[in-house]
Amino acid sequence: MTEVLRLEHVSKKFGSKEVLKDINCSVNNGEIIGYIGSNGAGKSTTIKIILGLIDDYDGDVYVFGEKVKGKTDYKRKIGYVPEISDMYDNLTAYEYIGFIGMLYGIGSLKAVSKAKEMMSVFGIEDAIDGRIHTFSKGMRQKLSIITGMLHNPDILFLDEPLGGIDANSVLVFKEIMQGLKNAGKTIFYSSHILEVVEKLSDRILLLNEGNIVIDGTVEEVMQKQSDASLESIFNDVTGFHDHEQLANKFISAFMS
Repeated sequence: MTEVLRLEHVSKKFGSKEVLKDINCSVNNGEIIGYIGSNGAGKSTTIKIILGLIDDYDGDVYVFGEKVKGKTDYKRKIGYVPEISDMYDNLTAYEYIGFIGMLYGIGSLKAVSKAKEMMSVFGIEDAIDGRIHTFSKGMRQKLSIITGMLHNPDILFLDEPLGGIDANSVLVFKEIMQGLKNAGKTIFYSSHILEVVEKLSDRILLLNEGNIVIDGTVEEVMQKQSDASLESIFNDVTGFHDHEQLANKFISAFMS
């Protein structure tokens, strides 16, 4: 196994709030990492630091053995699918895909050819000439997944990638992730859908209050925590045990 990503003593503050506190971890090629934590735990911040979208942080980030701060070349080898994608809504999908292809240096014609095949897998190939502002949330997210993977990246960063996507496409997406792993790709997957994370991931990193408090394979985590599911472990570690009480409070207000 070859190390492709390493974070050393990474910390980040927004004003007086310390979002990340001395984060240390490494990732090898061909691993699927499930990066989980509560809202505000720092998951998206971590990913944006690695991607170079945030450069005001302490510590060091290495991708493919090179320190990334101030550099851009490594970005050609990584892909990113955010929870909400900023797209040029007045473009057609065809025009947008061609534009992304040119940015990554693979050319618009090749990009469109690849994308048509990928769109057909998700059942949206007929929308290639439609303007993006007419797309549903699920269609936009499928297009985001496709354009984030169009250039055959070695590392794929997924930040809540399945929002609005239909159940059949989620099943297909899981198979795609497994196939990419088998092909030696590395996947850094952040999500609140713990059932998907549990089934997909080789390794779990659980971020709580700015610290990585769990780092291990799914099997190691289950054995160490003596719990039946990742969801119950997550609730134990983050101290969240009020879900039933809160649900009853909501229902009571709803029924009043």
